[in-house]
Amino acid sequence: MFERLFLLDGMALAYRAYFAFISNPLKNSKGENTSAVFGFTNALIKILDEEKPEYIAVVFDTPEPTFRHKKYAPYKATREKMPEDMAPQLPLVKQISEALGVPAVELAGFEADDIIGTLSVRAAKENIKAYMVTGDKDFMQLINDKIVMYNPLKKGIALEIVEAAGVKDKFGVEPHNITDMLGLMGDTADNIPGVKGIGEKTAAKLITQYGTIENLYVHIDELKGKVKENLIEYRDNAFLSKELATIDTNVPIKIDFHKLKSGRKNYEQLIILLKQLEFTSLIKKFTKKEEDLFSDLSLTDPEKTVQSQKKRNNRYHLVASLKDLNNLIKQLEKTDAFSFDTETTGIDPMQDDLVGLSFSFQEHEAFYIPVNGELPRETVLSQLKPVLENEKIKKSGQNSKYDVLVLKNCGIQVRGINFDTMIAAHLINSEKDVNIDALAKEYLGYTKIPTSDLIGSGRNQTNMQDIPHEIIAEYACEDADCVEQLKHVLVKKLKETESDRIFHDIEMPLSSVLADMEYHGVWLDLKILKDMSLEFAKEIKKQEKTIFKEAGIHFNLNSPQQLGDVLFEKLQIQKLAGIEKPKRTGKTKQYATDVRILELYKSLPIIDSILAYRQLTKLKSTYIDGLPPLLNPKTGRIHSTFSQTIASTGRLSSSNPNFQNIPIRTDMGREIRTAFTPQLKNWVLLSADYSQIELRVMAHMSGDENLIQAFKDGEDIHTTTASLVFEIPKEKVTKDLRRKAKDINFGIMYGISPFGLASRIGMSQSEAKTFIQNYFAKYPTIKACIDRIMDQGKSSGFVTTLFGRRRYLPDLQSKNFTVRNVAERAAINTPIQGTAAEIIKIAMIHVDHAIRKEKLKSKMILQVHDELVFEVMQEEIGTMKSLVKEKMENAVKIKAPLKVDIGVGDNWLETK
Repeated sequence: MFERLFLLDGMALAYRAYFAFISNPLKNSKGENTSAVFGFTNALIKILDEEKPEYIAVVFDTPEPTFRHKKYAPYKATREKMPEDMAPQLPLVKQISEALGVPAVELAGFEADDIIGTLSVRAAKENIKAYMVTGDKDFMQLINDKIVMYNPLKKGIALEIVEAAGVKDKFGVEPHNITDMLGLMGDTADNIPGVKGIGEKTAAKLITQYGTIENLYVHIDELKGKVKENLIEYRDNAFLSKELATIDTNVPIKIDFHKLKSGRKNYEQLIILLKQLEFTSLIKKFTKKEEDLFSDLSLTDPEKTVQSQKKRNNRYHLVASLKDLNNLIKQLEKTDAFSFDTETTGIDPMQDDLVGLSFSFQEHEAFYIPVNGELPRETVLSQLKPVLENEKIKKSGQNSKYDVLVLKNCGIQVRGINFDTMIAAHLINSEKDVNIDALAKEYLGYTKIPTSDLIGSGRNQTNMQDIPHEIIAEYACEDADCVEQLKHVLVKKLKETESDRIFHDIEMPLSSVLADMEYHGVWLDLKILKDMSLEFAKEIKKQEKTIFKEAGIHFNLNSPQQLGDVLFEKLQIQKLAGIEKPKRTGKTKQYATDVRILELYKSLPIIDSILAYRQLTKLKSTYIDGLPPLLNPKTGRIHSTFSQTIASTGRLSSSNPNFQNIPIRTDMGREIRTAFTPQLKNWVLLSADYSQIELRVMAHMSGDENLIQAFKDGEDIHTTTASLVFEIPKEKVTKDLRRKAKDINFGIMYGISPFGLASRIGMSQSEAKTFIQNYFAKYPTIKACIDRIMDQGKSSGFVTTLFGRRRYLPDLQSKNFTVRNVAERAAINTPIQGTAAEIIKIAMIHVDHAIRKEKLKSKMILQVHDELVFEVMQEEIGTMKSLVKEKMENAVKIKAPLKVDIGVGDNWLETK
């Protein structure tokens, strides 16, 4: 058995980690990007934990020029400059590596590739198997029985190990011929020129036939045509490129392998670095491992934590007697406003029990009242009810909707909530964490007691109601105190960011509307789902039989490995379809069989059956069989959670279940909606759906007369666009042209590129580019609007919706094209999608108010994308149809009038 040496290409892994988070970068409380360090650290820890290598090192490039730069000045000259916010992370990557006991190796004037190559060859000679941890194909030239490539960040799979057979499978040549291939085809990543006109396939064919570049030129007269001409003309490039691509395995680096032995971690330094980077999960991981060595960092002893918190100048009180309770209530009644929080047995406000409440009405002082202590639960709740229901006494909370629901289930209707720190923080900067711990750290400058300090985590987690009241009191009081302190800070921040109007006029009123929706919930007809489950099971069996018949063998359809072997080894579908088969990947060397791969072979009957089987099984497990367990046993209804603080654009999101994901694109998916019904007889569901609201918002924001007039005239906007762009009469617009116009109408709002549009509608990039140019020629003010939004974003650092919601996009100034491009698409989309979301929110507030004013029994139960769903009493259908339509269409006045489609049915599907 070989000992193993793992050599990590530090720069490559850091780069890949950085770009893995490019659309949602990780940042600490100072706003510093930490994506590269985080991704690298996790990759290194994974290798240390799972592989436990005997020897390991991380190898880095240096800024000094190498022999390649001296030999060929343009070498790597086309590479984009390192992103500005990545450069400061590299020293931290090295420090983390050293703290984990992994030496960082570098040598001035030599690339990491050459050092890794040299150490790998030396290791092989000493009977140590070398694992080159990288995804760079250049390293394949070194692979043999004692040197392999190990790629832990391969997209979509756990890891990829490349051996000699894998090189032959991928390129058709042996590892030692990779440099010859690169000599011919070049390498755009390193700006190695190669021979003009020769790509990977031609290079592989030539090297397979002639072995080396040298031998190829010996037999150059055997070739014909353009290939021969180019080989002769670019002969010098071929030999130069081979030399540049060849890894130097004789680097004069003096290092003994015993110095690369997996070392002891420097936990003290590691914790300091992790705290600096704010990698909380990793801090816990390593603190727990070494709690005996670093007891002062322990996160598991609640009594020690509480004692340490008491060192602050906080006055936290446990209310344990009736006298104390009465005194507190008197103080609450006298105050104009207070902050409060609830402690419960879990995180489901509709099912979990109340443990206690905390209150604060001046900074650094708070009170905690247990409801299962010496004071009877009924006494505590009855005494607090008048204060909590008094609308004149204003109240603040963190995620107060949760507390409202908890108390509503205790018979208390909380009124007067006018400030939520979570919602305020999200409006101030939607790119940052808004949990109470993060807010306390950022705005108050201290670290709160983590919940896990009280109840533990994982298998050792206990219930909040089992914790002594004295311990909970410190934690609970701190929560209420934090809210009280944060309120004063965030009020100023809201004004500074001009977010106070949207906070008070939209988000806070909406919170109470959402609380009522969540409390009422949605009825689910279990019989329909049960029948559907049986039908789907039959159809799944039918598809299984068809697949097994086509395959001529029974196998586990849910095993990607077995499926891949059947398709690509037994049936050889790649030959039937005339398409190259996918490569084996991962530790198990299995074929990729995801939808993207199978779609390539869709012309084959067995593939259609497999795709149908997968769709059926997913719908059955996720929705048909997955929805019933979400029913609340007390109410028999589903109580989804609607969040205002997840989407940066301001859109609402839902969870348990995510109603936004209930399928609508296929007939089978739509059938699931038949299970959503009214609970009572003589009731129906009513759906109110905004028609093309985002396009109407774009028309309003751009002021484009063509688009506005089309909406005013009630025209089919996609047909109108097709007519204008393709310059044909509307009556001659085909379904295909309308589809293309629809794609560009919506694509423009998402900053679609010619490449993106081309792949979406099936045309060349040049055609797509012309299509987009024609679109902007017909709708010139839309282009001007997009340019205006972009200019605002670049000059101010943020873009805004019509109602003032800001989204900060610092990457608009990035010099890295990929990073900047992601930010630019967000800049175009946010004002449009965000404004549409705010219009729906305003409509929800108005509709809810009107239903209450009219004292109707009908209830708003769902918000999904641009649609509102109501449970409506039969006698109120007419009233509700006119009321909902009027309030939604007049929620705001914009130049392109809002239009709402109303539908009524016995289930959700029938409303369409």
